[in-house]
Amino acid sequence: MPSIFTKIINGEIPCYKIAEDDRYFAFLDINPLAKGHTLVVPKQETDYLFDLDDDLLAGMNVFAKKIAVAQKKVIDCKRVGVAVLGLEVPHAHIHLIPMNSEADVNFRNPKLQLSKEEFEDIAKRIKENL
Repeated sequence: MPSIFTKIINGEIPCYKIAEDDRYFAFLDINPLAKGHTLVVPKQETDYLFDLDDDLLAGMNVFAKKIAVAQKKVIDCKRVGVAVLGLEVPHAHIHLIPMNSEADVNFRNPKLQLSKEEFEDIAKRIKENL
């Protein structure tokens, strides 16, 4: 059975897409810790990040870097944090989270409640800065 991320990649579930190429897909987290919180996933459905072959894993980090640079231009933050957790969805993924302190990357923090318009605006601005 395809993961929820595979369904998003295939267009079966809507998302706020940031970027896509032949191997990777990036979209806004709908339960963000911060404005601009983005998920980067390989299109290849693999459960565990470190089960990806070296080339795919390395390329995923380069793809994520482009997103992080664009996020930093759009979101007022000191850095873009990177988190790899991956237990809730059996599909390798990287969280890119705009942050001003380490506390901003605590997944126990309350999630932001953003409107559709806010998500659309954030996605548009990040895409414009890629």
